[in-house]
Amino acid sequence: MQNSKVHFWLSQMGALQLLLIYLILLLTKSQAIPKEEGWKSATATYTKETDGSIITEGACGYGDLHKASYGKYSAGLSTMLFNRGSTCGACFEVRCVNHILWCLQGSPSVILTATDFCPPNFGLSSDYGGWCNFPKEHFEMSEAAFAEIAEKRADIVPVQYKRVKCERRGGIRFSVSGSAHFFQVLITNVGLDGEVVAVKVKGSTTGWIPMARNWGQNWHCNINLMGQPLSFEVTASTGRTVASYSVAPPNWEFGGTYEGKQFK
Repeated sequence: MQNSKVHFWLSQMGALQLLLIYLILLLTKSQAIPKEEGWKSATATYTKETDGSIITEGACGYGDLHKASYGKYSAGLSTMLFNRGSTCGACFEVRCVNHILWCLQGSPSVILTATDFCPPNFGLSSDYGGWCNFPKEHFEMSEAAFAEIAEKRADIVPVQYKRVKCERRGGIRFSVSGSAHFFQVLITNVGLDGEVVAVKVKGSTTGWIPMARNWGQNWHCNINLMGQPLSFEVTASTGRTVASYSVAPPNWEFGGTYEGKQFK
């Protein structure tokens, strides 16, 4: 009788073990589902401007950032984040963390647009002054934006950041410059991820012409497009493409800015 009870409990324990293994497998499977990109660690400082924002032209070529609609919510990026200018126009959510003296209560966040390059200073330690030295990940924010996440008395604060969708008003803007045989366009106000990886231009007598990145978000090609309506095709880093047809009329002029479609 006693042996039969032992066999019964052993059989029950085996069933419980199988159930436990099954539950573990289910949990493991659920954890393997891809999640939204998480927060990454970096540091942040701010640059002092008379109106509390960064208004200088910067390495992305945007000119007056208020006219480009980026204003005070802009930042210069260290080499690791700038990626030779391809990150220009990308949006980042940034919050101050892990500093009870300098971080504002509740760790509020701001959305920044990458508009400039924060150059390295190898004459200073990366822990003191050389904030943008490779391979540091660093944001040089406008004073006004910095004040929304941390005390302005701070020299440098630890932050967390992640890439986010850029919310823009209106369409993508195309500012043309150059000469008869050197056509250049500055692309601003890009939605979606904000990061442009390819641009094409088309006149009324041409097919789609690939353009090369000159610097920042300035793209160029060596062709005479004067007297033709201009269409543009913009590809974001996500691979999505938007085409804006006849954005500029046949009598367009160098120095003009024309608005096209926006990523949805």
